[in-house]
Amino acid sequence: MTTIANDNGAEPAKMSARPQRMEAFTFGDPEPVLGNRRELLDMIECANNGQYWEPPLPLSGLARAYNASPHHSSAIQLKRNMLVSSFVPSAILSRAAFRALVQDYLVLGNGYLEVRQNRLGGVLRLDHALGKYVRRGLQDGQFYFLEQGVQPVEFDTQVIQVMQPDLNQEYYGIPEYISALQSAFLNEAATLFRRKYYDNGSHAGYILHAKGSFTNIDTESLKEALKRSKGPGNFRSLFVQTPDGKDNEIKIIPIAQLGASDEFLGIKGTSRDDILAAHRTPPQILGIVPAQGSSGFGNPLQAVDMFAELEIVPLQAAMLDINERLGREVIKFTPRVPLAAPAGAAAK
Repeated sequence: MTTIANDNGAEPAKMSARPQRMEAFTFGDPEPVLGNRRELLDMIECANNGQYWEPPLPLSGLARAYNASPHHSSAIQLKRNMLVSSFVPSAILSRAAFRALVQDYLVLGNGYLEVRQNRLGGVLRLDHALGKYVRRGLQDGQFYFLEQGVQPVEFDTQVIQVMQPDLNQEYYGIPEYISALQSAFLNEAATLFRRKYYDNGSHAGYILHAKGSFTNIDTESLKEALKRSKGPGNFRSLFVQTPDGKDNEIKIIPIAQLGASDEFLGIKGTSRDDILAAHRTPPQILGIVPAQGSSGFGNPLQAVDMFAELEIVPLQAAMLDINERLGREVIKFTPRVPLAAPAGAAAK
């Protein structure tokens, strides 16, 4: 022991010679130095496995991400439905095959049509090939289909590929919404967390402060009642009787409930805006209700006309490239009539 004398001459105090140790700990997940592993994909472009080129992004992951957020899938379905509604089917290309082609194109960035020929070498019909399992071969015009998702089988017919352009390679297309995938995953994670939040009864989080004369039996009874309030039935009321009790002996201090609610709504709203911005889709034509107190989203008919002009017409132009590849017209769209009245028409 170490003896320390006081300045006022009082009895010396005794302290332990062992110094107090500082406690330190780490928390949080490590962050990658590169910021994102996708930069590695930019370096290797498309891998050559000896038979075909590997896609730069996992197509199975893009297919699963399609249902990650209702705003993400709904925006894609809106574009698909507007394209299909204006498509003119023919004996060569059916409406069902065109619908599947457009969905692959919007979700995966690639769409494939298998050319079926008659005995004279002419085009008999165009069949849709499931883009998730089609791979581009090393030779020009060579394509493979992955049987059971694993075994590659080469197509014995001509395959037409329509794809969205990419900056890093020219073998596969990359969907335009890639920049919003993180927001779609955040939106999904917030919803799943909220479900667990309610299923576990965590929304009833609080500090129970009790003071006064409570026996061990009273304490155990209170603990058991509180445990039963979690999970199913967590909205039940709790009755506590304290004989000869005084005011404020039992206090319930809620924690984090209001803050968690505000944070959840903020995450859902911000991630939704990111997704709609990536798809360039007006919120009013997706059925989104304006926030209370806002002036609304404007005329929905005008929004539909603007969306059709800026998004659907360019998509139609991309589909018309198939005609140039075949040398004949198989893709045709009906002229669109604007829904909103032109400016000044109402006055006339």
